Amino acid sequence: MQTNNPEATQDSSNKQAQNTGRWKLLAVVAVCAFPIIASYFTYYIIKPTGRNNYGALIDPRLHPIPEAQLHVTQLDGEAAPLAQFKGKWVMLQTGPSDCQAACKKLLFEMQQLRLMQGKERERIERVWLVTDAQPLDTLVMREFDGTSMLRVNGDALKAWLPVEPGGQAADHLYLIDPLGNLMMRFPKDADPSKVKKDIAKLLKASAIG
Repeated sequence: MQTNNPEATQDSSNKQAQNTGRWKLLAVVAVCAFPIIASYFTYYIIKPTGRNNYGALIDPRLHPIPEAQLHVTQLDGEAAPLAQFKGKWVMLQTGPSDCQAACKKLLFEMQQLRLMQGKERERIERVWLVTDAQPLDTLVMREFDGTSMLRVNGDALKAWLPVEPGGQAADHLYLIDPLGNLMMRFPKDADPSKVKKDIAKLLKASAIG
């Protein structure tokens, strides 16, 4: 004669409920992660022949951001890692504190490129990585208010950023994606209208940032 075991039945129900809960959780995670995975796959794995970028695409696997070595700080010395900008597109320039004509030109272009994106501009941050410990010109700081001006280990920065043959990092405007990957480098004395188009296309195509 068969007898029912209430405890065994309860354990079976609990396990079934746990398994159902796990599947639901995995489904939610998959839905949330899909836009990030799809964007990464699109930019770094799929390379359609029809793509026509002005800026040079950078493989993030070859140039991961070396946070510890860069030792990025606020101007007052407080730690300010680049990871703070994750979730946003970052236009990045570098150079010494003595910001001469070429430096100011890049700062101005970053300012204008962001404004030219219209309502999408809130998705973009501007960052200037200063490669020495000297004080910045107050007038430059005021003129380009809104740009995050941070100090960085110059040697580590030089080892990280890829440049054009015979060039230097200060010649270029770089782009970091919302996942925190260095993904694009624009040429020295870049055409702002072409840079704008590249950024606009990325913002339009991206499901993140």
